[in-house]
Amino acid sequence: MTRPNILLITSDQQHWNTLGVTNPEVRTPHLDRLAAQGTRFTRAYCPNPTCTPTRASIITGQYPSQHGAWTLGTKLPEDAHTVGEDFHAAGYRTALVGKAHFQPLRGTEEYPSLESYPIMQDLEFWRGFHGPFYGFRHVELARNHVDEAHAGQHYALWMEEQGCLNWRDYFQPPTGNNPSQRWKWLIPEEFHYDRWIAERTNALMTDYAERNEPFFLWASFFDPHPPYLAPEPWDTMYEPAYITVPRGKSGEHDGNPPHFQLTQQAHPDFGPWRETGYGLHGFHSHLHDRETLAKDIAVYYGMVSLMDKYIGRILDRVEALGLAENTLVVFTTDHGHFYGQHGLTAKGAFHYEDMIRVPVIARYPGHIPAGATSEAMQTLVDLPTTFLSFAGLPIPRSMIGADQRLVWTGEQEAARDHIVVENRHEPTTIHVKTYVDARYKLTVYYNQPYGELFDLRDDPEEYHNRWNDPAYADLKADLVMKLLFAEMGKEPLWMPRIIHA
Repeated sequence: MTRPNILLITSDQQHWNTLGVTNPEVRTPHLDRLAAQGTRFTRAYCPNPTCTPTRASIITGQYPSQHGAWTLGTKLPEDAHTVGEDFHAAGYRTALVGKAHFQPLRGTEEYPSLESYPIMQDLEFWRGFHGPFYGFRHVELARNHVDEAHAGQHYALWMEEQGCLNWRDYFQPPTGNNPSQRWKWLIPEEFHYDRWIAERTNALMTDYAERNEPFFLWASFFDPHPPYLAPEPWDTMYEPAYITVPRGKSGEHDGNPPHFQLTQQAHPDFGPWRETGYGLHGFHSHLHDRETLAKDIAVYYGMVSLMDKYIGRILDRVEALGLAENTLVVFTTDHGHFYGQHGLTAKGAFHYEDMIRVPVIARYPGHIPAGATSEAMQTLVDLPTTFLSFAGLPIPRSMIGADQRLVWTGEQEAARDHIVVENRHEPTTIHVKTYVDARYKLTVYYNQPYGELFDLRDDPEEYHNRWNDPAYADLKADLVMKLLFAEMGKEPLWMPRIIHA
């Protein structure tokens, strides 16, 4: 069996319906091309709707409750087993370019972090450091979303190499926002991190191809994660007046858990949910002005289209190097995004499809059907298991994700019948588990009597929460039991039983 290269391309916080192939209001010709050449999976989910937990799951094949990076501000333990280690042991070159976010912005003596201040802006350190890092033997990293103050690491070095010696002028000072940058990011496109990621990804691929070395390479883009900023001309590519602005339905949160209802107040009190004293994503007022939101969406779409341009450059290089026939290319994102759906914006512990469903496209000519769509259930926890399976490599017992290879090749209808999504943003007060099957979705909250139950077939917009509906009591009990079984089923067994005692 010929061992394929593995090229993983990810975005950050991208709504599943922001691809041109599904949404005519968005232009993504290169991702549409990838979909035409491969299979698009319409029932794919993240294991957690925040960055660090899901990104750690992508490389460990475990859920956040197992690998340890349970929320933002935590980190994946350095001794965690990752898929990069397996590929490296098999003779693959392993590399990550772009966003890692396996570690927090601040380190302590007990929990040091390479992705933290002040080391992230110590360019001399990064000039000499390229790994290893969580199984990747070569890394080129950055941490900022658009103009955030966190700019530094290898991205800053690259900007200086490109002649942008005043790069700090395009980013926020550590003390606060730069008021000159709203929607339009003043940085020239030639210094944008999308170009950096594509250029460095292509350079690594070229080097590997010239050496005839197989590779596992992750091109990890930062967009379209807010703040909503794009350089010219992408900031005005879409006209807000012609964009569909999603909105909530009157009264839809009346039967929902209280944190949903509070988002629709001007000055909500989320004090009872605060345990650690750090920021809580989504636990604030979500009231917004429609015209402002329309402009936000227009720039969000522009960020997607700009990223698509540079994804296209990576796909072009794969073809130019003659690697397309022997490279498994997968595109996805780490979690979803709200831009008005259900009256919500950005992200939080609101497990609607907008938040937990993700786009997944897989291409491997001659193996994965071209121009196809599949409703087979997928979770990003399955990615490392599936990558190893395509390479014919053994799957570590620590990885509990399903092997989706035969599903992707069209030889098997499904590899799983349910999805579990976790969200533990505080130790006890924001501790959520969601169970999804072909038709229903159940969400439970630790030590709380409230929850959610949606019928995704009869109520695809998720407007009618049936948690307290007497007609659904038996179904709710059945789904609670299925969630319990799913939790029991995802406990890893680090070794097989080898004798009776």
